[in-house]
Amino acid sequence: MIVVATEDFEIYHDVVAELRERGVTFTTIEPDDDLPEGTSVVVVGSEESGFDGVETVHAEPEEPRTAVEAALSILRGGDGRTVIGVDPGDRPGIAVRSGAVVVAAFQVPLTDAADVIREEVHDGVDPLVRIGDGARLQGATIVNALDGVRVELVDETGTTPSLGTGTRGMGDVLAAVNISQMEGEVIDVREIEPTEGELTTIKRRSRERSTENREIDTELARRVAAGELTVEEALEEHREE
Repeated sequence: MIVVATEDFEIYHDVVAELRERGVTFTTIEPDDDLPEGTSVVVVGSEESGFDGVETVHAEPEEPRTAVEAALSILRGGDGRTVIGVDPGDRPGIAVRSGAVVVAAFQVPLTDAADVIREEVHDGVDPLVRIGDGARLQGATIVNALDGVRVELVDETGTTPSLGTGTRGMGDVLAAVNISQMEGEVIDVREIEPTEGELTTIKRRSRERSTENREIDTELARRVAAGELTVEEALEEHREE
């Protein structure tokens, strides 16, 4: 069981809120009280003393999630490392593991993916991002936006599961979970030269999204492929030209 014992109201409020949001069993005590039976880990303020004979997590102000992740890692056992799996695409699936346990999952537009991953990295313990090698252009866009983050490129063959009734839309997230469990090759950047077919697909997508049936040119399509522009931004530049 997790116990919260701090005189810092801000830390108390934010840590308790985070624990409740996760559905975690916990209790709170005054710092001078005795620990209840069954205590596994105690969360205290950053400047407060810990408790003898029990694991203690020091929570920093405005960092409640980091403290809760650390407490949960101790509670679960194992190495507690944060591993983020990414199944790239126009709406990437993102799965976050702490040790062996999946603690968060997302499916967001490609333009939001790097921000979501960076937030999870910021809160994580010794974080590692593993991204599938499919959807080359979208994957490269994500990799190249994660400067300073440890990233592995993973062979995603066979990671997409067979889905039963009522599981529509879960495939990318479940694939991300599988990707997070596979070792890959460490990379810093991923340079991709788009094929003619990929450029044609981007141009067609621009025409479909344009209210004026407008299609961007090849140079703008290349910039979209490189992640420099979204399709909407490329359309706006094309209108201005």
